[in-house]
Amino acid sequence: MSSKKQLKVIFLGTGTSTGVPMIGSKNPVRFSDDVRDKRLRSSVVFSWDEYNYVIDCGPDFRQQMIAADIESIEGILFSHEHADHIAGFDEIRPYYYRMGPVPIYSDERVMNSLQRRYEYIFTTENRYPSAPEVKSTIITKDDSFEFHGIKVVPIQVMHGDLPILGYRFGDIAYLTDVKWIPEEEKEKLRNLDVLITTALRLDSHKTHSTLDEALALVEELQPKRAYFSHISELLGFHADIEKDLPENVFLAYDGLEVISEK
Repeated sequence: MSSKKQLKVIFLGTGTSTGVPMIGSKNPVRFSDDVRDKRLRSSVVFSWDEYNYVIDCGPDFRQQMIAADIESIEGILFSHEHADHIAGFDEIRPYYYRMGPVPIYSDERVMNSLQRRYEYIFTTENRYPSAPEVKSTIITKDDSFEFHGIKVVPIQVMHGDLPILGYRFGDIAYLTDVKWIPEEEKEKLRNLDVLITTALRLDSHKTHSTLDEALALVEELQPKRAYFSHISELLGFHADIEKDLPENVFLAYDGLEVISEK
């Protein structure tokens, strides 16, 4: 029998689109001395053996990859096309210089958006000499594939009225910007070791789950552990919120590493 692979997820950022604290904010969280209350834009990297796959590439990408000491990546999977998830795309250049074209994966709508916004990366004519190159693969919610022995399953979730993709790597699922999940997609989220999902704030929001909605999803899916991300300063202080959570539910924070077995 082959040995199980140790799968690690590193939280590169756990904040909402403005980051925490938000520019000019007077919210008390801004003045917190707890480093867990300082949140870059949401992104994770899945790591096992020598392989690293990043989910999303937001405006803090360079800072995040330096902090996590990620020297090489095998690919980037995109959830959707909003700026807080793609605005760091040009920062893949150092990986391209060392490794060649960077594999990227997204649905067709997101790929079209990337091509419009970063035309100079995708063009084959009169390329700027230092522009990075990518190797593009379009995926759908109905696909599944394997990366170096780890099964990967895209999961369609709803970001308000916008369908976007979450991803299940082995027994860890990462869902960002979730408001609700179609019933058929929830079947892909059974028997999880770790569920990572959105808990934006306490009060209702049109396009993101609240803390109570995130807790209800955990209660329904029954993962062994759950971590909440894509957090705004309106959720409150990390320490205050986490002490009232169920024993198997946690707030994620930048730099946190969580390990599972395949």
